[in-house]
Amino acid sequence: MDQRETPKKRKRNREMLLLLIVAGLVILLAIFMFYGAANSKSAKEAAYGIKRITYTVSAIVQDSLSGEKSSSLLILVNKTHAVGESYVPEQLIQLQSVATDRDEKYQSMVPEAAEAFENLCDGAADSGYEIVCTTAYRPYEYQKKLYDSYVSGKGQGYANMYSARPGESEHQTGLAVDVSSPSVDYRLESRFGDTEEGKWLAEHCAGYGFILRYPEGKEEITGYAYEPWHIRYVGILAAAEIMDKGITLEEYLGQQ
Repeated sequence: MDQRETPKKRKRNREMLLLLIVAGLVILLAIFMFYGAANSKSAKEAAYGIKRITYTVSAIVQDSLSGEKSSSLLILVNKTHAVGESYVPEQLIQLQSVATDRDEKYQSMVPEAAEAFENLCDGAADSGYEIVCTTAYRPYEYQKKLYDSYVSGKGQGYANMYSARPGESEHQTGLAVDVSSPSVDYRLESRFGDTEEGKWLAEHCAGYGFILRYPEGKEEITGYAYEPWHIRYVGILAAAEIMDKGITLEEYLGQQ
């Protein structure tokens, strides 16, 4: 069967794009009117609201036209779906919002995820919070050293719950990032989820295309302990559905 895009499908895509653009403009207009009428709201808040709507509409259009469900953004890497030792993303972009006491070699992401992460950090800053990357992309060799250190220090069982074996880590895709904040001394600790920054992240990350990858109560599905600091880029449409339903990437893809 010929899988090429038909004129009818192209027309439908154009109509969808136009509809989204019009909807975005209507929303922007409503925001202008709202903030113009609400004297208690600052100009900074108005500017941030408009920026968020503009970013969201743009990202949704991109997701819609790229066929998000089948895109590489939804690659599943876990204990049953591994990537090879030679797997490296085609392009990696150095992140700017980072913890400066970590190795910058491991603070990069694929371009789309990197842009979304910087927008997320800007959004957090606009709300009065500091969120930064500790580590993002990690190659196979680094993950092997990390996993082996967990095994030697804590034992195999502990390592399997708190660290991925080499090839089974999402960090190797360049789509995952561990984040932290000053409130936990830039550490990766479960108490981050109870901080103001952690709560903001859980509430707003989907708006930037990220999900909390290892949520509490889903350990049997993900295979890992609760990690409120580990977020994964999947695109805004998928992220909105996953976070709204309270499910995992495995469940979203039907791979649980």
